[in-house]
Amino acid sequence: QVGEPLYYNSIMASGSDSHGLYKKQRLVPFGEYIPLSGMLKWVLPAMQNDISMSGFSRGEANQKPLTIKGHALAAAICYEVAYPNLTRRNAMNSDFLITVSNDAWFTGTAGPWQHLQMVQMRAKENGRWFIRATNTGVTAFIDHNGHIVKQAPLDQEFVLRGD
Repeated sequence: QVGEPLYYNSIMASGSDSHGLYKKQRLVPFGEYIPLSGMLKWVLPAMQNDISMSGFSRGEANQKPLTIKGHALAAAICYEVAYPNLTRRNAMNSDFLITVSNDAWFTGTAGPWQHLQMVQMRAKENGRWFIRATNTGVTAFIDHNGHIVKQAPLDQEFVLRGD
């Protein structure tokens, strides 16, 4: 509807030497949006309490990279790293890749490790370093060959630093 606010799952860089905003392009069905919502309008009010996080809008396809200390960083949010073509398109004008994720959905499963492996593959495919930051998963620095250079402990509060 015209005039209604739009909500995005985003990464923002701000500061004296940082700027940019990335809006997630590949949304999680039923987690961030409801597929076929136009056809399901009659059912949605009854489900509203169960799908309160499902009203996100999709970001545009060609977004500028984030700029941090003069470096261009292509962003990916959560499971966007599962899409090689999306990562490749975003990486074209970047020096590094960065991804953030809430892996709490996968606690106690192989999910965080599989998610990390996807990031390793995208780093190798694009020949770029990848920074992965998570609140409950595996935070790591991955080099351009897909090797983990530095990694924080799983499910622990930790600041990962690198050169």
